[in-house]
Amino acid sequence: MTPLVVGNWKMNLTAGEAIRLAGAIAREAPADTEIVLCPPAVWLVPVASQLAGSAVALGGQDCHQVGQGAHTGDIAARQLADAGCSHVILGHSERRANHGETDAQVAAKVSAAHDAGMVAIVCVGETADQRAGGDALPTVETQLRGSLPAGCDTGNTVVAYEPVWAIGTGAAASLDDIAAMHSHAGSVVSAHSDRLAGCRILYGGSVKPENSREILALDGVNGALVGGASLVAEDFLAIARAV
Repeated sequence: MTPLVVGNWKMNLTAGEAIRLAGAIAREAPADTEIVLCPPAVWLVPVASQLAGSAVALGGQDCHQVGQGAHTGDIAARQLADAGCSHVILGHSERRANHGETDAQVAAKVSAAHDAGMVAIVCVGETADQRAGGDALPTVETQLRGSLPAGCDTGNTVVAYEPVWAIGTGAAASLDDIAAMHSHAGSVVSAHSDRLAGCRILYGGSVKPENSREILALDGVNGALVGGASLVAEDFLAIARAV
């Protein structure tokens, strides 16, 4: 199974910064790791030009669940695909929290991404209160079952586990907690659909060069969804090489 490392640039970078960062990553990307960069939508086309001819793929940070229409400010999956995207991040905790996205809405977006020929990177994760209350495993299980529609398989779907309390805090989950959650998530998706048996499951949440090697060496961790560290070429490349 080829490991996957995804850079989620979120709402960061100017055009020039995005172009320089994409070019630096494309030039030095390791050949044995699948890499996807997800810039802000406004910079998809210039970043795509920097990735052309390289092994690094382009991804979106979200898409709408319908193909077109009166949805001001939204982006259709087919528009992302037309801009050169092969992947799209869906159900990120920031979308769930800041925009009130439900599991059902995420599932609809996943179906739209599949219809557009893209790989859906489906995010799940628990809050600090849910973990403290002993609800981390059932919370993620509920999100997985509700966010993965019929039609998901190992070729068109990737799961990303990101404990919400670790995102951007500098504090990654413990190795034992990561291993336990990835094992549980693997069992849940396999039971959900036999076509998802062996689905790649990424870890996200304050992944950085200093902790990436030990996290990515864990059984069941098939790559990383990287936030802040993906904004520095040397840091992101170090994580990609650690796989």
